[in-house]
Amino acid sequence: MKDFYGIKLNKLNLQRIDAFYELLVKYNSKFNLTTITDKDSFMIKHIYDSIAGEKLFPAGANVAEVGSGGGFPSIPLRIFREDLNFTLFESTSKKCDFLGTVVNELQLYGVEIVNMRAEDAAKSDKYREKFDVCCARAVARMNTLCEYCIPFVKTGGRFIAYKADAAEEIKEAVTAAHTLGCTDARLTEYELPEGMGRRTLAEYIKIKPTPAAYPRGNGKERKKPL
Repeated sequence: MKDFYGIKLNKLNLQRIDAFYELLVKYNSKFNLTTITDKDSFMIKHIYDSIAGEKLFPAGANVAEVGSGGGFPSIPLRIFREDLNFTLFESTSKKCDFLGTVVNELQLYGVEIVNMRAEDAAKSDKYREKFDVCCARAVARMNTLCEYCIPFVKTGGRFIAYKADAAEEIKEAVTAAHTLGCTDARLTEYELPEGMGRRTLAEYIKIKPTPAAYPRGNGKERKKPL
């Protein structure tokens, strides 16, 4: 067992993290997955940051991730929390190919990859309000992100956004959160190790169903945020 800045990682965790890093570096130039390729920075800015929110994910949760990209926070969370099941929504097919390679090579069971735009998937009966948690990291400003993510969450579930300094964004998103069926955000703030930045987890609890009109689609979530 290794203590990684207070996070206990076992041998299998470490093996999978190393394999994930190697795949990320290998495919990065082709798929434009991340600007962070230095191993130490990867471990803190991607792995530590992703796992930092794990206590907000209930045991055995069925989790949607919007805009998965290189697989953050979903892949590190799945490595660390084998009880979680993930559905990763990613609109770029090449990134879906990368995520599929990661899931297969790391043998991460309970992970489904869906090549769809979030605003389309959230209108589908298969996915709408079917998840205990929806999470996202580095996808859009909070008022837009709420409309992408909250429709996936069942009543009583939660939306978790990984952000940097998000005070202004969270204020902007109050109307969006309430319109879409959620409470105000509950914030968890923390510092990344080695002075690599301040981070915020914004957790919204869903207290009523999202109105059928949302998400609006056709780019309105970004062009005219709630």
